[in-house]
Amino acid sequence: MLKTPKQNEKIIGAEFISIFEREAKAIGTDVKFLVQGTLYPDVIESVSVNGPSVTIKSHHNVGGLPEKMHLKLIEPLREIFKDEVRELGAKLGLPEKMVQRQPFPGPGLAIRIIGEITTEHVELLQKPMLSSAKR
Repeated sequence: MLKTPKQNEKIIGAEFISIFEREAKAIGTDVKFLVQGTLYPDVIESVSVNGPSVTIKSHHNVGGLPEKMHLKLIEPLREIFKDEVRELGAKLGLPEKMVQRQPFPGPGLAIRIIGEITTEHVELLQKPMLSSAKR
């Protein structure tokens, strides 16, 4: 049976939590916080104000964490847009290469896969698309 993008998204979310818990345990200290880079567009697209029909899409990083994680979620960028994040990074003196880099979507590529998520399928999606001028 082929997996749908929604099923793949749930698998990736569960795997994220599993890896995070394993890595937090490996640190050997009492991990209390998870800081993530949720941006305002993620919130706009994911949080319905007037019912499910106005939810554009779901995001793995919008909506909180599972209670079993017992962590405080910190999202310092949650109410700003990507251009504002870049402006903030520049004002903080971060290197231009870091400030202007194209973010790599967490599950963004894998949810575009219909069927099994394989290394081959992910690598295919990671390849830059040819612009119409290069075709």
